[in-house]
Amino acid sequence: MIQLHDKQFVPFISAQEIDFAIAKIVAQVQDDFFDETPVFVGVLNGAFMVVSDFMKLYKRPCEVSFIKMASYEGTSSSETVKELIGINQDLTGRTVIIIEDIVDTGNTLLELKELFKKQNVKHFKIATLFLKPEAYKKDLKIDYVGIRIPNKFIVGFGLDYDGLGRNLPEVYQLKD
Repeated sequence: MIQLHDKQFVPFISAQEIDFAIAKIVAQVQDDFFDETPVFVGVLNGAFMVVSDFMKLYKRPCEVSFIKMASYEGTSSSETVKELIGINQDLTGRTVIIIEDIVDTGNTLLELKELFKKQNVKHFKIATLFLKPEAYKKDLKIDYVGIRIPNKFIVGFGLDYDGLGRNLPEVYQLKD
């Protein structure tokens, strides 16, 4: 068990399970886009560790960029999404694959879809390490999912609780 600020968290997903899930996503993406040079877009801050491990395993030509969106306050989604840092390259006719740490409400993804639709991308795909099916009620397809998890608050491997916990190599769940 660990303590972050005023909350306690218990072990939930091991570093080995995370490694396996990322490798599975990489293999699927490489199969689907073996003849293209996709642009991977990591959503900061949470996805930085996922993107790093993903890129180490991806063996085909590719590009990587980042966008910073904000939707969380404390342990809950705020329902509003703000773009804090944007993409500054022309993506017309390119395959863009969003790399997310976690998808729960999907509000960030809807904002991203609209943003990239305006840029006339060829393909818009979404890859996420974690998906909360109970919380995700949008029509937008999640193309690559590492691990489906219950609708519980988690930290570690890039995910935080008010700034703490991003550096943990495994994932912890809020203690009931």
